[in-house]
Amino acid sequence: MMDERRRSHYLAAMGVTLWTLRDVQDRPALAGTVALEATYMPGSPARLRGEPGPDAMMPPVDPPGVPVAAETPPPEKTGVSDPAQMDWDQLEAAVAGCRACGLCDTRTNTVFGDGNRRARLMVIGEAPGADEDRAGVPFVGRAGQLLNRMLAAIGYPRESVYIANVLKCRPPGNRDPRPEESLRCQGFLARQVQLIRPGAILAVGRIAAQHLLQTDESVGRLRGRWLELGPDRIPVRVTYHPAYLLRSPEQKAKVWDDLTLVRRRLDASSG
Repeated sequence: MMDERRRSHYLAAMGVTLWTLRDVQDRPALAGTVALEATYMPGSPARLRGEPGPDAMMPPVDPPGVPVAAETPPPEKTGVSDPAQMDWDQLEAAVAGCRACGLCDTRTNTVFGDGNRRARLMVIGEAPGADEDRAGVPFVGRAGQLLNRMLAAIGYPRESVYIANVLKCRPPGNRDPRPEESLRCQGFLARQVQLIRPGAILAVGRIAAQHLLQTDESVGRLRGRWLELGPDRIPVRVTYHPAYLLRSPEQKAKVWDDLTLVRRRLDASSG
């Protein structure tokens, strides 16, 4: 066994100023020995031949009565935070818990989206209304019922398409979404489009069209032609919002033209 003098020099060379026998109560033969003091001074002949020098010092041992601090493990990753990397479940959970803008304080429910997640046609509106906020589902009010009839008329019943909004929370009083609010939701909608990869997108209303296409042109100027979205160049058709048609039923003929062209485009791409 190493004698106490040699142990003292050895510990001094390692920079240990106090050595505690932590199992002293379990070892009666050493009960009288509580600690050994070994102070290392630079330049002192503390190193023994063949023993490590001060350059190879080990961490000091904690003095008596001081609890040993456990290393804090790195925080576990509970999920990815970038919508572009999320699957459907992660994305829906992220929307439900989102507090990125002030709309979280006034909403009743978030409105994620609804329909076939492998749809060939995706319909995108602007924001939830009062009915949607209560139900947590897009397009369930009077405008939604009209949209259902419009889609069924071209052979695409609601359950066959996917419907989403630019915003996932209702703006108070059904006001227009603010730019910063649309920006906060942008990643969610972009990921929905990426996951579905629809054959065509029907953008209903000014807000949805302008947000998707990053333009300030009116619906009247955007409709009547095929546009493209993103690097995948997804075909986009712009038309009037069903809520607008409830106020201006004379515009329904124009929307019917838009819908029939969407149907033809999807038929052609599937053949």
